[in-house]
Amino acid sequence: MITHWRIFTDVKKLADEYAVMMLSLFESENMNKDEIKGCAISSVVPELTIAFRDMVRRHLKLEPLIVSAAAGRVMHVNADNPSEVGADLIANAVGARALYGSPVIVIGFGTATTFSAVGADGNFEGVAIAPGIITGAESLISHGAMLPQVDLHRPEHAIGKNTILSLQAGIIFGFAGLVEGLCARIQEELGGNAKVVATGGLARLIAREVHCIDAYEPELTLEGVRIIYQKVKGE
Repeated sequence: MITHWRIFTDVKKLADEYAVMMLSLFESENMNKDEIKGCAISSVVPELTIAFRDMVRRHLKLEPLIVSAAAGRVMHVNADNPSEVGADLIANAVGARALYGSPVIVIGFGTATTFSAVGADGNFEGVAIAPGIITGAESLISHGAMLPQVDLHRPEHAIGKNTILSLQAGIIFGFAGLVEGLCARIQEELGGNAKVVATGGLARLIAREVHCIDAYEPELTLEGVRIIYQKVKGE
């Protein structure tokens, strides 16, 4: 991997507006857009998929690979409606399978906390979706008139002596318990010997509190996108 960026996305922005940002980021890294020979887009927001596809066509002169449309050629999705499975989940599963083999469980710590299961045969078997850590905390605080905003830091004790520590204990240790519990159930359904890989911005925070996570891969999604692109393009 050469580099990566994280940006705030807005569905109201047009392709050319994103192009200005993209080209500025290229310039900041002394990257020449003419040296880019391929592009893959993994998106779960249809409006942004269209915007970024149009941006790539116009400003990079490339036809991008849309991961959601191509992922089925790399990993079989054993779900009632495979099109419902997000491109990011498939990319994570492909990346984890390539790095750690199968069976494997991928926990994505994002807006939602997702548990993706890949069976021993390498197929995507399904997913469990729980609230994200920040999403759950914000919902709790917004519905409690006397509850303050808190930083997500690990408290020393599970028994809080004030409101802040009590919230931190419930959020951090509560989600740790959620992760342990769901991992145990999914392990049992997969046969009990699956590696567990965590990814996402808050993965490190929870990984320290559980025993079921074997590895942390912060850029697992991008690794999966690369593998899907190369396999579909035959490289």
